Amino acid sequence: MACSRTCSRLLGLSLGTAALFAAGANTALLFPNWDVTYLLRGLVGRHAMLGSGLWGGGLMVLIAAILISLMGWRYGCFSKSGPCQSMFISLMSSGLALLGALICFITSGVALKDGPFCMFDVSSFNQTQAWKYGYPFKDMHNRNYLHDHSLWNSVCLEPSKAVVWHVSFFSILLCISLFQILLVVIYFISSFLGLFCSLCVR
Repeated sequence: MACSRTCSRLLGLSLGTAALFAAGANTALLFPNWDVTYLLRGLVGRHAMLGSGLWGGGLMVLIAAILISLMGWRYGCFSKSGPCQSMFISLMSSGLALLGALICFITSGVALKDGPFCMFDVSSFNQTQAWKYGYPFKDMHNRNYLHDHSLWNSVCLEPSKAVVWHVSFFSILLCISLFQILLVVIYFISSFLGLFCSLCVR
């Protein structure tokens, strides 16, 4: 079980750190170009406002990371927990972290697919001279903005560099949540092996 405890400490610390980075990345998405006026005017995209990096990949994973760390250090009520109780706590914390990371992963993927929320020229779509806020890249079925970088500075008029901001931070959230999922799987396997080995010893 010593190996399992060491793994719990390392994985708990890694998950907690990743959760803080996820919360930071989602917070940055709420303030395009570090400008608070877009949030105050309600001009922030729904994917960022959903806050999956704050409560999913952030808070839910952080709570699970604390539980995993306590299991590794055997603090308080965890100090005398038996193998079955330890497995239950491991399953509970793994499930919580996995759910939060999956929500963040799916939301980030959909956000990258839909593109940023920005002001664009509607005349390029329906020949009417007008500007509005929306998701211009959702209507471009024949062109993928992720691959066509010429669209990044020509479609979105405001905020400036909206595409770069959107792609950068949602890509970070996507990678962080994928990393969290990998850590949770490793922790679950480690916990299962620890329980199996302890039962064999007994």
